[in-house]
Amino acid sequence: MIAGEPSGDKLGAALMDGLINEVPEDVEFEGIGGPLMQDLRLESLFPMDELSLMGIAEILPKYRHLKRRIRQTADAVFAANPDVLITIDSPDFCLRVAQLVKAGSNVRCVHYVAPTVWAWRPKRAAKMARFIDHVLALFPFEPPYMQAAGMACDFVGHPVAAEPPVTTAEMDALGLDGPVLVVLPGSRRSEIERLAGTFVAAAQASGLAHQVVIPTLPHLADRVAELFAPLSPVIIGAARGDAAQAARTRLVAMARADIALAASGTVSLELAAVRTPMVIAYDMNWISRQIIRRMLLIDTVTLVNLVSDTRVVPEFIGVNCQSDQIAAALLAVQSDPTAQLAALDLTMDRLGRGGDAPGLRAARAVLARL
Repeated sequence: MIAGEPSGDKLGAALMDGLINEVPEDVEFEGIGGPLMQDLRLESLFPMDELSLMGIAEILPKYRHLKRRIRQTADAVFAANPDVLITIDSPDFCLRVAQLVKAGSNVRCVHYVAPTVWAWRPKRAAKMARFIDHVLALFPFEPPYMQAAGMACDFVGHPVAAEPPVTTAEMDALGLDGPVLVVLPGSRRSEIERLAGTFVAAAQASGLAHQVVIPTLPHLADRVAELFAPLSPVIIGAARGDAAQAARTRLVAMARADIALAASGTVSLELAAVRTPMVIAYDMNWISRQIIRRMLLIDTVTLVNLVSDTRVVPEFIGVNCQSDQIAAALLAVQSDPTAQLAALDLTMDRLGRGGDAPGLRAARAVLARL
């Protein structure tokens, strides 16, 4: 098993737990993982943190080292001769390992998290099919894309649908009074810097008399407080500590909110899980705008809209990321969230809420196709 970042470590640990549940006396793990996977008896070949890189500027200086790690990992698979290699997201690393493994062996290769070929770069599926046998998909609309390219594919559910419900006691512990606007400007410094001015202006222009709450990461807390100072925000989760508890506190803050203004991404699903109506906005630099505009195959990037097959979550992307438009949408959603709340519930149902845990479903899918 190979995971390259914290989200993959979480998926991998849930899958491992499912495999242990299904074949408790007959499963052994080797590979690369973080603390969650290591807690379930995986000894990581090397620290997973070495693979948690994003962006060309970060990857280029370590390119030679990463190439050596790819070769080392593939050689470890050959030496172990496992029943199955499961790579988890992180395609730049994981799929290169799988390609080497398939070229030099008959080891079955499974990739957990389908590439977003439905959104852009559809030819990736055909390239993957040369060395990936089976894909575990997070979204119910993804299997046909993978199957058309020649891979087996099972929808196993999204982890967000398995989150324990937020309790009233958890929300009360935040100590917030009155209506709340939760602002979620992203988890990377660059995107927070880019979106802060627009988000502040939108919140001010909306005229909402809500307390502004911003969940963020410890190393970003001071900068977030500075950028959003005109809104006098309450910064949530700024203390260093347990990562799982920090993620839970973030979800509780979302649940406590009456409405959300969020950057595009998986956060829309987290908001759906706690039934918080939202407006989505995102911007990028000019070059990225031009590239993405030409490559994008869909008319919405908001996952709630895609999964529910609606367009009830307003989104303002690229040139449309304008504070006046966002402010008007916040007011409209706040005044009548009925249609959006129905779409949020439908999204969670379609992602597997109320069924078996995604990790268990993923384990059963892997075992069924061995």
